Parts: sequence; C-alpha cells; structure tokens
Amino acid sequence: MPDEASSEDAKAQELAAAVREIQERVRSHYATATGSETLVPQPDLMAVLHARDAAEAKVASIGMVNPRPPGVFNSLIQGVKKTIARALDWHVREQVQFNRASVECVNATLDALNDLNRAMLRLDRELKRAEEEARELADIRVHWVQWRQEWERKLATVEMRFLRSVAELEASFRQRTVQIESAFRELAASQHRDFSVRLDQAASELNAGLLREFDRLRTEHLVRMHADYERIIHNELRLIRQRLATGRGEETASLPLPAAATPPAPRIDWLKFADRFRGTEEYVKETQRFYLPQFSQCHYVLDVGCGRGEFLELMRENGVAARGIDLNEEYVAICRQKGLEAQLADVFTYLGGLPAGGFDGIFCGQVVEHIAPERLPELIRLMARALQPGGVVVVETPNPENLAIFATHFYIDPTHARPVPAALLVFYMEEVGLGGIRIERRFPAVASSPALAQLPEEVRDSFFGGLDYAAIATKLT
Repeated sequence: MPDEASSEDAKAQELAAAVREIQERVRSHYATATGSETLVPQPDLMAVLHARDAAEAKVASIGMVNPRPPGVFNSLIQGVKKTIARALDWHVREQVQFNRASVECVNATLDALNDLNRAMLRLDRELKRAEEEARELADIRVHWVQWRQEWERKLATVEMRFLRSVAELEASFRQRTVQIESAFRELAASQHRDFSVRLDQAASELNAGLLREFDRLRTEHLVRMHADYERIIHNELRLIRQRLATGRGEETASLPLPAAATPPAPRIDWLKFADRFRGTEEYVKETQRFYLPQFSQCHYVLDVGCGRGEFLELMRENGVAARGIDLNEEYVAICRQKGLEAQLADVFTYLGGLPAGGFDGIFCGQVVEHIAPERLPELIRLMARALQPGGVVVVETPNPENLAIFATHFYIDPTHARPVPAALLVFYMEEVGLGGIRIERRFPAVASSPALAQLPEEVRDSFFGGLDYAAIATKLT
C-alpha cells in the first residue's frame, strides 16, 4: 500500500507539472497583464477562452452517439441512436458547419485581441521608458541649476586666486629679471675682461709663432736656394770640366745610331735636356730599380745606351759587373768620373765586333725608339747573339698603345724615330731565338693625368694604359 500511495503522489506531481507547463504556454501565447503592472489596462480574455473551449466541445459532439457501458441492452440502445443519427445527418450538417465557422470566428477574434494586447504591452514598455527618461531629465535639470550656481561660485573664487597668483608671479618675475640682468652684466664684463686678457696673450703667442715660423721658412728657403745654386753651379762646372776633358766645345748626339742611319742630332745641351724631360739621375735610378730581380743572377751585363750611368750604378750596388756603351761623349765622361765602365761606341759596330755569348744580361732602356725601323731587327739579332744561352735581355721603350704619349712625351725628344709596338718587338725577339717573352706595362697614364679617371675602365686600359713598356726575354739556345 505505501508503494501505491507513493506512485500516486508521483503521478499527481507529474500531472501538476504538466498543467503548469500548459498554463505557461497559454500565457505566452495570450499576452495578459493586470492593471497594476501596466499603464494601459488590458482586458482579461480567459472567460472568452473558456467559452470557446466549451463551444468546441459541443461542436464535436453534435451528431455523435454518447458512449455507454457494455451490455446487450446498451448495445441495442446504441444501435438505435446510431440509426437515428444517420437519419438526421442531413438535417444537422449545416448546423455543425455553422457552429464550426462560429468557433473559427471566435478563434480569429481571440488572435486579433492577443495581437492587440501584445502591441499594447510594447506601447506600455515605451511609455514606461519615456516616463523614466522624463523623470531623469527633470532630475538633471534640477541638479544642473544647482551645479551651475556652485560652478559659478567656484569659478569666481578660482579666478580671484588666479589673478592674485599672476600678480605675485609677475612681481617675482620682474624681481628675478632684474637680478638675472645684473648677474649677466657682471658675468659678461668678467668674461670680456678674461677674453681681452687671453686674446692679448694669444695674439702675442701667435705673433711670436709667426715670427718663428717666418724665420724657419726663410732659413729653409735660403738653405734650399743655396743648395739649388750649388747644384746649378756644380752642374755647370761639371759640364765645363767634361767638355774640357773631351776636348770638344759642342754637344753631340746622345743616341746609339750611326751617322748614316739618322740625321745629325741638333746642337743642344743634352745634359740639361735629360734633366728636364727624362728626370734627375735619382729619379731614373729609382724607376730602373724595378729591373734588378731580372739581373740578380747575372755575372756580366751590358747597358746599351747607358746615358748618365744610372743602371750601371744599380748593378755595382748589387755586386754585378756591368759595362755601358753610348754615343754621347759627355755621358761617357760622366760614367767614367763615377768609376763606371763605359765606352764611346756605336751599338751596331760594338755588338758586331763582340764574340758570341759575351754577356749573360743586356739592358736596353729608351733606345729602340731612336733606331730606324729597318735596322731594328738587326739590333735585336745582335743583342741575342751577344747573349749566352739562358741570358736575359730587357728592352724598355715608350708604349704606343697609350695615346697620351703622342700628346705629351714621345715627340718632345727630336731624335725619336718611330714608336715600336709591343707585338712587333715580341715578333722580332721570337725570330732570333728569344723565348719566355713577357710584357711589363709601367707608369699608368692616369697617375700623371687624373682627368683620365673619368673614362670607362675598359677604354682607359685599352688606349691609356702604361706610358712605357718593357719586353723581357731569355735566350733559349
């Protein structure tokens, strides 16, 4: 029994929950509110709903037979009722239709009323919101008046305090300005006094330094002038002694060419010409130092066109025996005064009279450009004949691949015959059995003419390379 009671209570609770859920659904479908909840009261439609439900129940039961308990008598009565209902069906059909239409009209009216209630609820919410905003606006207006009065009072107080502070700051600023100006004047006066004292000291030191520098420059200038004068006097005296020693009163040609090969050289001071256009002896000596490694293993070297003996001095300083030949008597005399072995001779006559293989090194610097082109192969052949097998020959000459030499260096010397291209000189060397030939291009034109640096590198290398070149070769057999 307790189990049955508990199960009945559970069913009752489930039934009550189902009824509440149905009621909530009905309330959500049919919007209703009491007069205390809304500003606009809404009609209660529950009575209409109950009446509608009762009408729908009657509509469904018209023409139907009421159920009765089972039994023979009841079955008989049910049969009679069904027969009568079928017989009267044509009579009650329209009534049933009318009742159903009436119920549908009531349903439509209820739906319209529900829509109206929902619209009234939305309107009620908007009215409540407007009422709240109106109350807030009135509250703001009241507080605004109070706040403005208080703000104006505080503004007047702050303004008075501000004006008082400005007046105090202005007075303080004026006082500080006066103090700063006074301090600035004192500081400026002090610095001006210090600056004047230091300026006087600096001026005195500068004057003393300038005087010392002037004395030093004057001394250096006098020393340099004295040295220049001594060098000029020494050169002139040397020329006079050389000319007296040779017994000649005129200059001779300085080139290793026979008289029949070229016209006579002009009668000029060739020593002064060499100093001005070839360079001093020290300069020439430094440029020829480049060739020392080529002759470091030699024992006896011939310098063709020895000039003032710069290369012969290099050989002596490096312990290599050397001899020079030249057509200029003054050059030969200078070499002999230096204790160098030099001989006045024509290169073709001298080389032609030597036994084969008399030297293991030959240096021919700035000579082949003076030789007539038709005799140049003969000169190369004679130098190769004078070399021992394995001996080295170096031929230095202006580089015709460099177009700048024709505007600057080459035609300065009136005894230059024709420039010798490197390819032609190499060909002549190969013809006489010289091998291992290489070309060294020296003295880039851009070093003496910086304007050439603006040209493209390929053009500069092709047409403005080294001012001179040296052909270095070895005798093979």
